[in-house]
Amino acid sequence: MTQVTKSRELSSPERLQAFTDAVVAIALTLLILPLMESVGELADHNGTTAEWLADEQYAVLGFVLSFVLIAVFWVHHHKLFRSVKHVDPGLLWLTVAWMFTIVVMPVATSLSTQMPSDWAQPLIYIGTLFATSLMLLLARAYLRSHPDLHSMDDAESVSGIRASGIVSGLFLAALILAVAIPGAGNWPLLLMLLSEPLQRLDRRRVRRTPAKR
Repeated sequence: MTQVTKSRELSSPERLQAFTDAVVAIALTLLILPLMESVGELADHNGTTAEWLADEQYAVLGFVLSFVLIAVFWVHHHKLFRSVKHVDPGLLWLTVAWMFTIVVMPVATSLSTQMPSDWAQPLIYIGTLFATSLMLLLARAYLRSHPDLHSMDDAESVSGIRASGIVSGLFLAALILAVAIPGAGNWPLLLMLLSEPLQRLDRRRVRRTPAKR
């Protein structure tokens, strides 16, 4: 171990990973609370299940969308940390920032589904998703510049950065469209359907590019 590594505070990633798992689990649980409250309110007025479904259809769709997105973010974060062997202060605070964006998601979802539509809703909702993806991209970039913290080879590290860059770029494009087109709401998020095709194209292009000697 080099003197540089010895001078940094390194810790095992297991505790941090357990903490992020708990934060994600809580955020996923909080997503359902507005729907639970709406059930109670309608029950107090002798409402029916059909009425609840009609009244809360957009809230239900918002819940499902946010649940899936947070779950996808967690899966990618979990896969990344399987290669992490040590955590230093830089990676720790990048992970804390990532968790902050996850915690904001239930609030952004409620604003997007419970409040009257306005220009700020997609800005907050899509902006939060962009911030989450950006924090994961920055964590990957940080790990590449600190090879003593992980077990990835250079090719795997670069591939992860490129994939995360595509995801962040699409979220940023969706955010710009939502701001530029009043009334678009969260529909620009359909751009995320291009994520996997673009990543496949990028992998093919990399494979076809001759390696530099």
